[in-house]
Amino acid sequence: MSVSVDRARDVVISLATLVAREGRREDVRRELLKLIEPTRAEQGNLDYVLFEMADALGTFIMREAFVSAAALREHQETSHYAAFAAQADELLAEPLALTFLTQVSD
Repeated sequence: MSVSVDRARDVVISLATLVAREGRREDVRRELLKLIEPTRAEQGNLDYVLFEMADALGTFIMREAFVSAAALREHQETSHYAAFAAQADELLAEPLALTFLTQVSD
């Protein structure tokens, strides 16, 4: 991630943890993968990468970074995010958990 020193303070970095309901792992994976391309195309997006926990299959982590809190809010208002959110209750075993991070090193 390459941002200027002044803008680095505004960057919002988070890990979204999503736990699939029993039997819905592949559905969750498929729907999360649909978010990658359009989110990366958003003007305010810096990073958007999906992981699955190796020791807890069905638990997905989305690493995401946006240029500002406003850019994150704009992402949450997109049609692709809304399409996933509309299915979240049937796909996820628990509500999405967001962990916000502060970058310490380069």
